[in-house]
Amino acid sequence: MRTTKSPRRVLLYGDLIGRLTLRPYSGKYSRKTFTQPQLFACLVLKEFLQLDYRKLSALLRDTPDLAAVIELKKVPHFTTFQKAAGRLLAFRPARRLLDETIHLAKWQRNLPATVSLAALDGTGLESRHASSYYVRRRAKGGKTWQKTTYQRFPKVGILCDTNSHLILAVVPGRGPAPDIPHFRDALDQALSRTPIETLVADAGYDAEHSHHFARQQRGVRSLIPAKVGRQTDKPAKGYWRRQMQRRLHLTRYTQRWQIETVNSMLKRLMGSALRARKYWSQCREILLRSITLNIMILRRARVSTVHVRHLFRGRQRLWRFGCCRRDVGKNPQRPIRPRSPAGFFMRPVPRLQ
Repeated sequence: MRTTKSPRRVLLYGDLIGRLTLRPYSGKYSRKTFTQPQLFACLVLKEFLQLDYRKLSALLRDTPDLAAVIELKKVPHFTTFQKAAGRLLAFRPARRLLDETIHLAKWQRNLPATVSLAALDGTGLESRHASSYYVRRRAKGGKTWQKTTYQRFPKVGILCDTNSHLILAVVPGRGPAPDIPHFRDALDQALSRTPIETLVADAGYDAEHSHHFARQQRGVRSLIPAKVGRQTDKPAKGYWRRQMQRRLHLTRYTQRWQIETVNSMLKRLMGSALRARKYWSQCREILLRSITLNIMILRRARVSTVHVRHLFRGRQRLWRFGCCRRDVGKNPQRPIRPRSPAGFFMRPVPRLQ
């Protein structure tokens, strides 16, 4: 899947996602110097260009044309970005931001209404920037070459669509640890965003209760090879694990490698090492990288700056009149908020050249 390489487009789409999801300001008595969507767009640009907060602030000062894309009249201090990351990338706001990328992908028809095949896998990240060459030279005097310099490392479970490579669910954590603990959380996150027909995963998720949860409780066809345990000629224990031994080679399990492509994209485009050092800061950075990758994949979105302004004004009216809350009329369970950005536009969106 091709991704955009334009900082301007990434900044514009980040601002669009932020305006569709976040309130303009964090509180009634805030200084109102910067909006929350502007700060979120800057954080997306930081991950896209692999910068820290100081370099991001210096870049925006040196490139006023880039700041003008999101109508940023004054460049924030680097501590403003750091505080905004702690506020905007908490679990609930980050989950809503990832939800909006999926809604926008469906509106652009980059993602179907029902995902036919999704893949799940866990991957580890580095927590420091020591090169592999330095690690080998440091342990050259020993009998065996040293390969790692840490005992614990950041780990993330990712569930993606195998066709578009869009990330549907992210479960950050810490390793070394088995993959199976985040199986249910990842599947529930993805199902809250889009229906899924089939889910493929490697042997790290092999368990009878995984099949039972996916198939009988969530209605998702699970394809997981039954390889956990000793090598034996006897049939595996459990009905669904025996079915995997007999019929897995006849299914679409071979498309599981698409999740390995997503893991590679995440590390090649934004680096395999995290800049954060504390656990919760690392979790927030993992969530931001996943949202940034989805925005980079949404490169086919053709939205102009003028329409983003109209979109923001329409969103302001919705917040002002309370339309983002549930109606209190005849049907209080009916949400008034449109489910796609198309409800905010007054005419078809032109293509951005």
